[in-house]
Amino acid sequence: MLEIRGLRHVYGQGRGAVTAVARVDLAVASGELVCVVGPSGAGKSTLLRAIAGLLTPSSGSITLAKRPVAGAPPRGLAVVFQDYGRSLFPWLRVEANVAFPLAKVGRGERRRRVKAALNAVGLQDMARRYPWELSGGMQQRVAIARALVTHPELLLMDEPFASVDAHTRGDLEDLLLRIRAQHGTTIVVVTHDIDEAVYLGDRVVVLSGPPAGVLADIHVDLPSSRDQVLTRSLPRFAAVRTQVAQLIRSAHPSPSPSPPAGG
Repeated sequence: MLEIRGLRHVYGQGRGAVTAVARVDLAVASGELVCVVGPSGAGKSTLLRAIAGLLTPSSGSITLAKRPVAGAPPRGLAVVFQDYGRSLFPWLRVEANVAFPLAKVGRGERRRRVKAALNAVGLQDMARRYPWELSGGMQQRVAIARALVTHPELLLMDEPFASVDAHTRGDLEDLLLRIRAQHGTTIVVVTHDIDEAVYLGDRVVVLSGPPAGVLADIHVDLPSSRDQVLTRSLPRFAAVRTQVAQLIRSAHPSPSPSPPAGG
């Protein structure tokens, strides 16, 4: 579904140039849910924007379903960002926000798709509300529904649940797993939360950096049916979490503490 070869990206030129992504090679199969983690500033969001066609990498190639991604967001791709509040139109009702990407779709088909997307995220009774009337978790569900309404081949998510409370975060994680199970959507999630990555992912890709490179690609061998309490209590969950945490720490070790004054 997704193939990245030799991806490199540099911001700026000359002496002020900053390499955000040194080299990334990555393949994601159809129907997989892959989580990308790494140290702060490692280039995770740059990688996601390149996959989305929102920036042109300095070198390398990206293909989606064997079609090159170059110069513009590709057909068959949808993105959900962290800042759900700014991604929704406050003057449009929920159903109109979800329908926004379907401007060229007939009215009857548009209504059918919007209804199905809202049902998928559990907001079928909120269609006539405005975003500002909803909680943060509900607003993010609207953003996810707007992505699903296009029937994407690949769903990209950039820290999608970072701005909600822990309980809502768990609900949204389980929603994402249900969507993947029901629709077979291929999903790539960029997150800084190691527990979330291990809970959600079929694989966890650990980036080194900055600049970014693939440090490890870990298969998460946990039961496919996951539960917020039971899955997280499994010894294997703890083992994979520890492995990922150690890799991130090795990629960006904390500075040694300064000696006390006068010591």
